[in-house]
Amino acid sequence: MPSSAGGGPRELGQNFLVDRSMISTIEELVARTDGPIVEIGPGDGALTVPLSRSGRCLTAVEIDPKRARRLQRRTPEHVAVVNADMLRYRFPRSPHVLVGNLPFHLTTAALKRILAAQHWQTAVLLVQWEVARRRAGVGGASMLTASWWPWYEFTLHARVPARSFRPVPTVDGGLLTMTRRARPLVSDRTSYQRLVREVFTGRGHGLREILARTGRLDRGTLREWLHGNHVSPQALPKDLTAQQWASLWHLT
Repeated sequence: MPSSAGGGPRELGQNFLVDRSMISTIEELVARTDGPIVEIGPGDGALTVPLSRSGRCLTAVEIDPKRARRLQRRTPEHVAVVNADMLRYRFPRSPHVLVGNLPFHLTTAALKRILAAQHWQTAVLLVQWEVARRRAGVGGASMLTASWWPWYEFTLHARVPARSFRPVPTVDGGLLTMTRRARPLVSDRTSYQRLVREVFTGRGHGLREILARTGRLDRGTLREWLHGNHVSPQALPKDLTAQQWASLWHLT
């Protein structure tokens, strides 16, 4: 992750996980997956070391050169520690699993980078609590979640108290998994994401008015879609599910 000169946890914006029970939970989630592991932002190896015990190939991407050197000395031969910025690191071009405790101030940039990458199958991530909730669609999905739902499933596993980190952040974290769908719900990413952006930024009091103003559907078709998908005319874009978004795209 981008850093200022100095390289300490505050300069890098990193809050390191120290909660052993949460480390075990992440181990369990990763154990349900197969293939090589890429860990982003390993820091001092709180996750790297226990994950390395599985014997799976593991690449840890750490921006701090001092921490990268120390971590390489602490880990077995099947662990490769790469001194690089995750936002610029080239992920493997073969199936793999992502694991990461993302610096909270870089959560959105990191997620956009991860979602656009092509070959990982599952991502087990610690992010800000509110970000984790929104990505999983709890209390309403964000435009970013809706834009990627046809290709990924988002699952919220736990709220991680701020005291689980050092230094202690001002907000709690959330444990989130993102899993690539075996069969995407939509075939054309560009046109689908254009639709999502158009609806989320559209004007109107509720989806019936917003969708009508897009000109994509006539009134009769719109009424049938709302009724058939059990969507209230006053619902908002954040209230739609992945399947409802896909259904809307296929109709337009």
